[in-house]
Amino acid sequence: MHIPFTPAIATCLLLVLCGDNAAAKESRPPNLVYIMADDLGYGDLGCFGQKTIKTPHLDKLAKDGMKFTSYYAGNTVCRPSRLALWTGKHMGHTPISSNAQYHFKPEDITVAELLKEKGYATGGVGKWAMGGTGTSGHPNENGFDFWFGYLDQGQAHNYYPTHLWRNTEKIPLTGNVLSGNPKDRGRVAKIRSTYSHDLITAEALNFVRKNKSQPFLLHIHWTIPHANNEGGRATGDGMEIPDYGIYASRDWPSTKKGAAAMITRMDSDVGKLIVLLKELQLEKDTLVFFTSDNGPHSEGGHKHETFNSNGPLRGYKRDLYEGGIRVPTIAFWPGRIDAGSSCAEPLAFWDWLPTACELAGIGKPEDTDGLSFAPTLLGRASEQVSHPYLFWKYGKKQALRRAHWKFVLNAPQTPPELYDLRTDIGETSNLAGDKPDIVAELNLLMTQASR
Repeated sequence: MHIPFTPAIATCLLLVLCGDNAAAKESRPPNLVYIMADDLGYGDLGCFGQKTIKTPHLDKLAKDGMKFTSYYAGNTVCRPSRLALWTGKHMGHTPISSNAQYHFKPEDITVAELLKEKGYATGGVGKWAMGGTGTSGHPNENGFDFWFGYLDQGQAHNYYPTHLWRNTEKIPLTGNVLSGNPKDRGRVAKIRSTYSHDLITAEALNFVRKNKSQPFLLHIHWTIPHANNEGGRATGDGMEIPDYGIYASRDWPSTKKGAAAMITRMDSDVGKLIVLLKELQLEKDTLVFFTSDNGPHSEGGHKHETFNSNGPLRGYKRDLYEGGIRVPTIAFWPGRIDAGSSCAEPLAFWDWLPTACELAGIGKPEDTDGLSFAPTLLGRASEQVSHPYLFWKYGKKQALRRAHWKFVLNAPQTPPELYDLRTDIGETSNLAGDKPDIVAELNLLMTQASR
């Protein structure tokens, strides 16, 4: 029997097809983009109180998304902080708690490995710190289909290196010539032509374009605004930038112009990413999460006090006071994260792995120290599980936060410090002498955490 193809049948078919597409789109796991600046302080963004440096794109991201006011780095320096991020473990359960060299072992499980098993395309750009070519620590050996950038965190001090790495391929950078001075450790260029940050950003955007048709995990680990420490010792100015942009005419020292220009350049690149996601119609399918690997630095001729980079917090990079570990953090996901929302829940780098797993629809490893903050992201704050405590260790320094109490031991023989973060976010009033019971409880937790 012949059934004529009528407009009514066409409409029904269209509804069915659209419904199927909508269901397929809804069931598709989200893209996850984790952006991590390097040495960006809690007070370095306008949306976190910065008055001088311009960060319009990140400020808009916070306005249109969620601002985290109690999100913590894994550590107060680079390598162990990234280790906590990749593995979902705090410093009591990681093999290092300082910038000591460490290469990932085959038994280490990373967030990239877990999502790759789920079918995600996995990519990363910027600074890697867990092993180079020929080692078990190379990113391709630890879940990343693609990596572009630095493999050695020391070499990442130099923004004008002779090469970067695309997976295991050495990529020469045109025109950059090193000083040749042994004191510079191969980290200072005397001729500067190709700026590494710009190439790293271009590769990140290209990864998004190439993988627009499938779920992807992308880690953007920019080196900005880290100083070139060796460059600072050689020339007095380690804030390497091709130009000072909107700060060029300011009557400031070059280090101050460079520090501000670095952050504003990075902010502009966040804007480029958001524009690309919109162009590819991926904006509503993608969580963009922005943060920093630790607190602000005073290196390369620049001082963190110049722009009040730690804001209301005490301390900076290499401290376990709030200024060294509490970092500016923003989450953006249109249609899923409420615009203008904020989160004061104490969370940390080791929570990213279980959060990514939940969003991707897979189980988290049993031995993680993290917990998923997906309920907070998705507007279900009443379902959010809280940490019994957060723990950090940097060399001999240790710190622990339980609820509003912050406990600090700067060395085994130094007097304990106790702060009530509800009323003393700047950690100015040590209450240890007045609260011996709290000190004893937190000291016991600290001992248990570091086993």
